[in-house]
Amino acid sequence: MAEASTNLAYFSGLLQSVAERGRAWARTRRAEPLGVPALLDLCQKLLKGRGEASEAATARLILDGYGALNPADKRAFLVGATDRFTADVDALTTAARAFLDNADAANATTLFERAEPPRQELIRRLNHAPGGTLSLVKMREDLLSVMRDEPRAELFDRDFRHMFASWFNRGFLVLRRIDWTSPANILEKIIQYEAVHAIADWNDLRRRLDPPDRRLYGFFHPAIGDEPLIFVEVALTPAIPDAIQPVLAPDRAPISPAQATTAVFYSISNAQKGLAGVSFGNFLIKQVVEDLKREWPKLTNFVTLSPVPGFVAWLKRERADEASPLMNAETQRALALTDRAGWTDKAGAREAVAKVLPTLAAHYFLRAKSASGKPLDPVARFHLGNGARLERLNPFGDLSASGVKQSLGLMVNYLYDLDRIEQNHEAFANRNEVAASATVKKLAPAPVAKGP
Repeated sequence: MAEASTNLAYFSGLLQSVAERGRAWARTRRAEPLGVPALLDLCQKLLKGRGEASEAATARLILDGYGALNPADKRAFLVGATDRFTADVDALTTAARAFLDNADAANATTLFERAEPPRQELIRRLNHAPGGTLSLVKMREDLLSVMRDEPRAELFDRDFRHMFASWFNRGFLVLRRIDWTSPANILEKIIQYEAVHAIADWNDLRRRLDPPDRRLYGFFHPAIGDEPLIFVEVALTPAIPDAIQPVLAPDRAPISPAQATTAVFYSISNAQKGLAGVSFGNFLIKQVVEDLKREWPKLTNFVTLSPVPGFVAWLKRERADEASPLMNAETQRALALTDRAGWTDKAGAREAVAKVLPTLAAHYFLRAKSASGKPLDPVARFHLGNGARLERLNPFGDLSASGVKQSLGLMVNYLYDLDRIEQNHEAFANRNEVAASATVKKLAPAPVAKGP
């Protein structure tokens, strides 16, 4: 690992040197900040350029100039680039007609080339700048925000997704275990990027990394150094847990990994918002499972302890729907208790909610569907798409303020059965079938098909 880091630093320094020389040759050094029109003109120049040194320098100048823009100007740049660097419709039409007249390989290649918008080549050339890959990830993060108000910017996003799918495929990713001896800059990023269960301070971080029954793994990309792409926190336990607070308790007693039967993936965080929609979390979990199994052969259960971020929003819609078959009088009374502050501290309220919660949750996972036929819950789609099975529902698994707000405290366990992962994945991907334990299925039986 040290040799790889040294080589990466060497080549990064070499590329930086080339770019600096290119700036001098191309005379592109500027003291004043660049505005949107100037940056777009530089992009045009970059697309027409041929020299590697000047190209790297121009790319870095564009990325630095973009980074210095205020949010409104960044929006103007991204929309302007979307419109300006689109495919030549006339050339594409000509190529399409030629292919239809003579559908040979040469015409197919020409059609493919004409169909690619210059935006994709712009992204490639911007990536020649030192540190260009991370800068482009951050640029796409801005683009995702712009798309909410500028739908046509989605065209640029498609180009980013196309490029990133190649750049961040599994073959380029490096799995690293992060522990208390890892460099401080990486540890700081783990605190910053943790998105499921916030890390309060350095002592909290140490409790998640240092004990022998705790692990943290992350995927890294050689082009962006010590910036994690995604990471997963793992607890080794003697049984499948049903609540997060004991797992994270400051005063818990660590166990020897040799005593553990279960590896619990209790937090998975995407560290780079600009890589949203680029799928590598499934590879992370599967590789971590393989590594843990190799290190501790006695581990027999590989499960998550997962949040249910969309549950309360779905419940609100069901409660407001007078025709909902789930909302009988008892259920409505129980859910009304959750509208009161501090209801989790009252035994009577918790008992009433616990009585109706499992059935509602089972329907949420097994029967509530999006327009595409997938489960509504994003975490469910992630794990089920990876081939996991919905194993257990845990009412009051997370009684933190955020846990109660998003799911009334509900958490779930997804089980990664190594012998059935591929079968479950195929059933979900091809037929939208949700793999679930018999216990969960009994709570929300499939509707009986009516005869003709």
